[in-house]
Amino acid sequence: MPTINFYLQGNKNPSGIYVRLRDGITIDAKARTKFAINPTGWSKAKRYLKHTKDEELKKLDNELQELKVIILNAFNRSVGDKTINSDWLKSIIDPIKHSAIPITLVDYFDFYREKQKANLAKSSYNKLAVVKNFLIRLEKQLKSKILISEVNDDFKQRYLELGFKENYSQNYLARNFKFIKTICYDAEMRGIKIDAQLRKLKIKENPTNIIYLSKEEIELIQKVELKREALLNARDWLLISCETAQRVSDFLGYKKEDIRYQKNNSGKEIPFLEIVQKKTKTAISIPLSSKVISILSKRNGNFPRRISDQKYNEHIKEIAKEAGLIYLVSGSKQNLSLKRKEIAEFPKWQLVTSHIGRRSYATNNFGKIPTRLIMTMTGHKTEREFLKYIGKSETSMAMQLAEYVD
Repeated sequence: MPTINFYLQGNKNPSGIYVRLRDGITIDAKARTKFAINPTGWSKAKRYLKHTKDEELKKLDNELQELKVIILNAFNRSVGDKTINSDWLKSIIDPIKHSAIPITLVDYFDFYREKQKANLAKSSYNKLAVVKNFLIRLEKQLKSKILISEVNDDFKQRYLELGFKENYSQNYLARNFKFIKTICYDAEMRGIKIDAQLRKLKIKENPTNIIYLSKEEIELIQKVELKREALLNARDWLLISCETAQRVSDFLGYKKEDIRYQKNNSGKEIPFLEIVQKKTKTAISIPLSSKVISILSKRNGNFPRRISDQKYNEHIKEIAKEAGLIYLVSGSKQNLSLKRKEIAEFPKWQLVTSHIGRRSYATNNFGKIPTRLIMTMTGHKTEREFLKYIGKSETSMAMQLAEYVD
């Protein structure tokens, strides 16, 4: 069993706290920690704090004890596989500073976000921070740093236990677990060892009701009488989103200058909207329907007035309610008291969000427009991914095919 002790070097105030790890006559490693103390509060005989009565010293005591556990756990994992010396000890205390490529999961999140910053959409960048913070809470519960090489079935079970304890849904945890696997695969590409179980690890997502606007509901929204200019403006954005299939981060930024005209084979000029999708950085051309052209015509060729995502979400819920979408449907929405999404039956207007136009386009046109062409608009890379997005199974594709069989 190794011994772990702390000590000071010098009598300056404050003095840095060092740690020494010894095991028999073969291992004697030393490293400076990130902690410091006034030497008058340190006992050389005890090799520790003289007392822990005030809050600052209590905090320091907890942090030193936690560091001791981290070092001991890392030692037990590494003995026999790695050379345990002062450099090794420094890498455990501060993996980012002492290793070009972090070996711990939480630290690799920072490394990955920094490396991929230019390629990540803002939403993905922020999402990674959310997952990282969850893992920090998991490490605190485990009282140990999580190595990338330790992401296995046991890790998955601990991850789920904490997630359910914090009232997260299984689907939410499943989606975030994919981020963790992405991080591990990136680390593997850079030479970090991963567990053999990782590739088969999966958290099943429970089926959920796909919320979209049917053609009939879109017509109700189009015809409902609205008095407030803000609602009229938001309705036009909603109708445009149902026709162009883009994310809110893209369609609320449409500009008149992005429209170009191109003649088809019969000489007719077709209007296209040229944009670069913010999330995927993909350049696409969106053919504008007569409905969109009609909306632009009443605004002298301009798109509706720009509004924030938050205001847009608020307004389209009010519009849907005015249009009579008050019947109950199964879905999920944020529980403000729990700060978690809950699945239940709600009036449909409450489930209308900024994403609904994109999903409505995909769902309403499935089976009418070739799937590959719809995917060109939505940006999905695989049919499996697309079918899951609109709540269809691969059986749906088979049924489509059956229509052509004599």
